[in-house]
Amino acid sequence: MSAATTRSRTPDRLCAEAVDLARAAAEEAAAPGVVGEHAGLVSEGDRVVTHFFECKELGYRGWRWAVTVARASRAKLVTLDEVVLLPGPDALLAPEWVPWSERLRPGDMGPGDLLPTDAEDLRLEPGYTGEDEPLPNAPVSEEMAELVEAEDADLTAGTVSNLPVAPTRGSIAAVAEELGMRRARVLSRYGLHVAADRWEESFGAKTPMAQAAPAPCVSCGFLVPLGGSLGQAFGLCANEFAPADGRVVSLSYGCGGHSEAAVMPKPPQPAPPVIDETRVDPFPLRPARDSGSVPETADEASAELGHS
Repeated sequence: MSAATTRSRTPDRLCAEAVDLARAAAEEAAAPGVVGEHAGLVSEGDRVVTHFFECKELGYRGWRWAVTVARASRAKLVTLDEVVLLPGPDALLAPEWVPWSERLRPGDMGPGDLLPTDAEDLRLEPGYTGEDEPLPNAPVSEEMAELVEAEDADLTAGTVSNLPVAPTRGSIAAVAEELGMRRARVLSRYGLHVAADRWEESFGAKTPMAQAAPAPCVSCGFLVPLGGSLGQAFGLCANEFAPADGRVVSLSYGCGGHSEAAVMPKPPQPAPPVIDETRVDPFPLRPARDSGSVPETADEASAELGHS
C-alpha cells in the first residue's frame, strides 16, 4: 500500500475539526430545524473530508446531510466543497423503477390507450421479408419492373430509380397486401407458446370448473373452432351462460353449460336398500339362559318383571 493511499484514508485533522463550518453549510441549504446531530465523517482523499448530519425532515427517515470540506496543500483555511442530502444505510428509499412495459398487466388498458410493440418483441416475427431473390416471373423481378415502369410512364416523372420515393406498385409490401398478407409481423413460435400457456391456465383441464364438468368442450356444440395450429388444442366458447363466453378455451376444458349436459347419462348411483316385508323374523320373548342378561333362577315365576 502506497503512502498516498494511507494518507487518503486518514482524515485530515483540520478538515475533521471543521464540524461547525459543515453544520452551518447544511443549515443554510436545508430548511430550519431539520439538521440533526453530527453522525460521523469519512475521508474522501487527501485533505478532503465529508461530514454527516442526521436529517429530521419528515419522509426522509435514515437520510443524512453530507457536507464535504477541503483544504489546499499547506493551507490552514478549510473551505466548503458541496452540500447534498444522501440516503444512509437504513434509509427509506423509493422502490426500484420498473419500465412501464414490465408494469403493464392484462386489463390495464382503457379506451384511447396505446400500447406500442417493441421492434424486437420475441412474440412476433416478420410476416414477409425481401431477403430472397424474386423469381423471374415474380412481380418484383427486373423484367416485371420494366413493365411496371412502362405502365406508369404517364404517371411518373422519369424512371423508377430517379424518383424521390419509390412507387408502391410492384414492391414487396404491395404484393403481400394483394395476396392477403397485410400483416407485417405475425406470431412467432414463442408467442404461440406464451398464449397457449396463458389460455390453458385460465380455461384448461386443471381448473375446478373443468374437473366438475360432465364432458369436455371438444364435444360441445357451443365450441367455435380456431384456425391454424392453435385450433388443434383451443376453441372459442359461444355459450352466453357459460363462464368462458367469448373466451378462448382448451378443448379439454368444460363446464355445466355443455350442450349435451341434459341428455348425458347420469353417473351410476347405488341401489336403494330393499326391505323384505313378506318374511317374519321370530324373536323370543325371553332371552336364552346362556345370554347372561339376567341371572338364572330356579323358579321362573319369581323372576323380576321388566327384564327381556
